[in-house]
Amino acid sequence: MDNQSMVTEILLMGFSNDHDDQILYFVMFLCFYLIALVGNFLIITAVAMNHQLHTPMYFFLVNLSLTDIGYITTTIPKSMVASLTDNRLISFAGCVAQVFLMMSFAGSDLALLTVMAYDRYVAICHPLQYRLIMNWDACTQMAAASWISTLIHASIQTSVTFRLDFCGSNIIGQYFCDIPQLMKISCTDTKVNQILIFVFAITMDSFCGGFIFVSYGYIFSAVLRIPSVQGKYKAFSTCTPHLIVFFLFITTDAFTYMRPKTLSSPTADLISTVLYTVLPPVINPIIYSFRNKDIQEAVWKILKKIKYLLR
Repeated sequence: MDNQSMVTEILLMGFSNDHDDQILYFVMFLCFYLIALVGNFLIITAVAMNHQLHTPMYFFLVNLSLTDIGYITTTIPKSMVASLTDNRLISFAGCVAQVFLMMSFAGSDLALLTVMAYDRYVAICHPLQYRLIMNWDACTQMAAASWISTLIHASIQTSVTFRLDFCGSNIIGQYFCDIPQLMKISCTDTKVNQILIFVFAITMDSFCGGFIFVSYGYIFSAVLRIPSVQGKYKAFSTCTPHLIVFFLFITTDAFTYMRPKTLSSPTADLISTVLYTVLPPVINPIIYSFRNKDIQEAVWKILKKIKYLLR
């Protein structure tokens, strides 16, 4: 790329220049990272080891956990190393990789949440046809489509971003390479990029959000027709974790990329980005563990086996 002859490294500003503060941020990020890894790996292991959980809903949940692990791993380890070594430089190629991976994992999260809404719709509104519609071939194809479509989207966004010229400042006010921050330091007109980001965000969020809301409209209508209170509770309990995770993801996404400039400041940008990149991977497994009895039982079995082996 021509860009590389102009800017070969990007300086990530991070949170603070004070050494004690950097150690504090390292410890905080390490805790968040370990919680995310342990929580998501527990879900993956619980589903893999329990044959009763080998169903489409948990198949997509495993995909979501894998996405969350990749999502938080793309940014947090680099930031922790920078805090310890006080070296905040990232190569231009590393910056390109971060942008591509962030866009890929974020898009996969949204796509998988949309597919999971369809799974719940079929399970509750068409229970007799569930096995026929949500067969393993269909599940694999939907998961593959989610990944492939987001990889294409990430490739387009990354290539358009790095077609810009970076010939001035190489300092961005974030702890990882973020597209809005990169556009700020570009010496090229970024109006086309801004329009493209806005169009992609509106299109994808509207389609996925609209699909999920319509699905849950049918789901709630079907659940309210269930005669028994226990049946209603069971149906709602399988939907609640998914709804909470979706609203958490979409609100942090919207606040990060679609808030007005009047609410934008270096501090607000950092806080919103932490919420967007760290909170979902950390909270998602906790929500599914607390709100899903099958996952709870499977996780407890694993923890008991670990406790027994450590004796």
